Amino acid sequence: MNDASDNHLVVAFCKVTYRLDNGQALLHELNLEVKRGETLVLLGRSGSGKTTTLKLINHLLRPSEGEVRVDGRSTQEWDVIRLRRMIGYVIQEVGLFPHFTVERNIGLVPQIEGWSADRIRPRVQQLLQLVGLDGQLASRYPRELSGGQRQRVGVARALAADPPILLMDEPFGALDPITRAELQREFVALQQRLQKTVVFVTHDLREALLFGTRIALMEAGRLVTVGTPDQFVNSIEPLVAAYVDAFGTNFKNDKKRGHP
Repeated sequence: MNDASDNHLVVAFCKVTYRLDNGQALLHELNLEVKRGETLVLLGRSGSGKTTTLKLINHLLRPSEGEVRVDGRSTQEWDVIRLRRMIGYVIQEVGLFPHFTVERNIGLVPQIEGWSADRIRPRVQQLLQLVGLDGQLASRYPRELSGGQRQRVGVARALAADPPILLMDEPFGALDPITRAELQREFVALQQRLQKTVVFVTHDLREALLFGTRIALMEAGRLVTVGTPDQFVNSIEPLVAAYVDAFGTNFKNDKKRGHP
């Protein structure tokens, strides 16, 4: 594995194992690198270790063995507050504070960082526009928004202090198909514009192929393979082939014709 201090390497897992208190291993000797500006998709079934991997990056979990490095430094050497403030985190349930307005939710981290109100207010408006929301929603509360709107606010909040790293844990999984497709398209455009380093968790192969610079397939806490979308679809690795086949016999043909 390359040195994690490499300018093109943002996150590195070095033989990382994670065990519960009862000794059950959820992750087994994971070696994985995330390059600057890429979207690395963690793909796999429920229980495969995707979310565990994500939480090890922002030190919500500590490795039982091995080391996770962010910007060349072990997560256990980072001040955890500083580490998490440089990492945006978007989850499926959004996690907005219900008693805060949209503006306060989005501006929370900048406020903690000591930004003035005069600086936060235009930043909130900028982000609302960036995620496709009307600026007038800033004064509303989460309960007054649709599911899709809340998810957009969640993305805006994660981007508020302009973190270089973005972790996304099935952020669109709970949405209806039309809203989900709309947000997927907007996220692709957003990432092309911002070029964040993104680690994206999903169990949906089509979503992985739409977003991923590279796709890492996980199964039972182990990394099966990692590669570009084209390498993934054409892989002869049995588990990868089974995953592709599960999406239908016309899936490869659809990709060749350019369908998402």
